[in-house]
Amino acid sequence: MKVPDQQGHFGKYGGQYVPETLMALLEDLEKNFRQSWQDPAYKKAFKTLLREYAGRPTNLYEAQRLSRYFETLKVYLKREDMLHTGAHKINNTIGQVLLAKRMGKKRVIAETGAGQHGVATATVCALMDIRCEVYMGAEDIERQALNVDRMRLLGAKVVPVNSGSRTLKDSMNEAIRDWVTNVRDTFYVIGTVAGPHPYPWMVREFQAVIGQEARTQFLKKTGKLPDYLVACVGGGSNAMGLFHPFFNDKGVRMIGVEAAGRGIKTGQHSAALGAGAAGVLHGTKSKLLQTPDGQIVIAHSIAAGLDYPGVGPEHSYYQQIGRAEYVSVTDQEAISGVHLLSRTEGVIPALESAHAVSYLEKLAKKAKPGSSVILCLSGRGDKDMGTIKSGQSI
Repeated sequence: MKVPDQQGHFGKYGGQYVPETLMALLEDLEKNFRQSWQDPAYKKAFKTLLREYAGRPTNLYEAQRLSRYFETLKVYLKREDMLHTGAHKINNTIGQVLLAKRMGKKRVIAETGAGQHGVATATVCALMDIRCEVYMGAEDIERQALNVDRMRLLGAKVVPVNSGSRTLKDSMNEAIRDWVTNVRDTFYVIGTVAGPHPYPWMVREFQAVIGQEARTQFLKKTGKLPDYLVACVGGGSNAMGLFHPFFNDKGVRMIGVEAAGRGIKTGQHSAALGAGAAGVLHGTKSKLLQTPDGQIVIAHSIAAGLDYPGVGPEHSYYQQIGRAEYVSVTDQEAISGVHLLSRTEGVIPALESAHAVSYLEKLAKKAKPGSSVILCLSGRGDKDMGTIKSGQSI
């Protein structure tokens, strides 16, 4: 089965659940993306910017000291943290802002949680000389002040969102409201594999370079495929970028790591796949954190980029068909993951990525000796130093 289908469904998930005002725009976006993705000139521009501006290919680094620490695992880090702007997000923003320019849009808007998508969007908009506004929850503005300063320095307007939980969900709400009002001249750059079709598919295609490179690099290094892929999951773009090119490699186990926050039993977490149910949010059907009557529950994670009550529909599909396993790691465990990677490899990971690092402790206890793991190190930890330093773990 090819996913998504023509209606944007991944099995029973995905689709388009949006106001009529947006339907024609989404159809136009899909048409333009399909045409662009088949256009050699567009693909050349995309790949050239990934290579010469963003810094691809990223290294697949054998983490020898970390591997010795675990004893049973041989760990390889896919170093998305080494990209320009410090995270995987720029893979997607290059693709989408190129598309916005091609469609003649004069203004770009985006939502951001940890600020990495906002910085990446502002960066590419500065490069391509297009006006940029970024919606960001007021709480996230406080805990990610460095990235706010970076966006403003790049010329973007940062719009504080004070509604709801004042985090990622609410910034996406406000961005969608803006988009509905300004459909003619505005392009909405969604930062993850969520939202209405064609966004989950489109973002997956832009981020698949992660897994495509990792697969080629691992085969060249070892002559075989890895036993495991591990990546953190909020909306899930870094994980889907790693997972998708391995989809047909049935011997490769895929593990997505969600944010357990203060503990699943407390209800203060962001584990939509582990503790959610099917529902509709931000124009797509997926697994969500919600009450029995369908009201969205406020999510929590120490990592602003994982602090979201939903997940991309393709991840829900992977879980449904058993192709990927989804687990969760608490705030405290994520902090431990930061310390572990910093002190074994001299690499300070983003709090989001640290969830994946921390899960290796559990995986090592059940994996066969010598098992190989590719872990997507989705971002660097500069932005989180205040949180880490203050010891804010629960």
